[in-house]
Amino acid sequence: MTTLFVKNMVCNRCILVVQNELEKLDFKIKNIRLGEVTLENDLTSEDKQKIENVFEPLGFEVIDDKKGRIIEKIKNTIINLVHHQEQDLKTNLSDMVSEELHHDYNYLSNLFSEIEGTTIEKYFIAQKIEKVKELLVYDELSLSEIAFRLNYSSVAYLSNQFKKVTGLTPSHFKQVKEDKRKPLDKL
Repeated sequence: MTTLFVKNMVCNRCILVVQNELEKLDFKIKNIRLGEVTLENDLTSEDKQKIENVFEPLGFEVIDDKKGRIIEKIKNTIINLVHHQEQDLKTNLSDMVSEELHHDYNYLSNLFSEIEGTTIEKYFIAQKIEKVKELLVYDELSLSEIAFRLNYSSVAYLSNQFKKVTGLTPSHFKQVKEDKRKPLDKL
């Protein structure tokens, strides 16, 4: 059994692409989730090279080093929390990340900052702002409902954070929404 950690595998569509490509190469998948694929068999170095050759043009990268895998797990944990879970974000971020990765949060935080050049908290905020943009574009929820759903203490706090990150107020963003969203793997 082999577990591959895949960079830029940040959405359900990415999971499908990775799954399809591995199946085309006749690899048996035991489990697949954001950023991680467990294959039923061990891989030779030739197998790994085949996979990397297929993944690279698609924007995916197999991560071999331990620190890189941890960083990718942190990112995928946050992306999953913000973008792929329907319940409100009522979780303490440091506790959740620490629990999910089975490491002390201070270690994870220092490692993330060292490698990514930003903090876990800033990355989390960037993801939340992207989710706010998505919800504003869909135009199905009020700003107050968005603030509640993403666990902001108030609409004013959400608006201030949104403006600090994007340079626009949420209402101005709504007016000029085209080309303002970023792909999750580019945050």
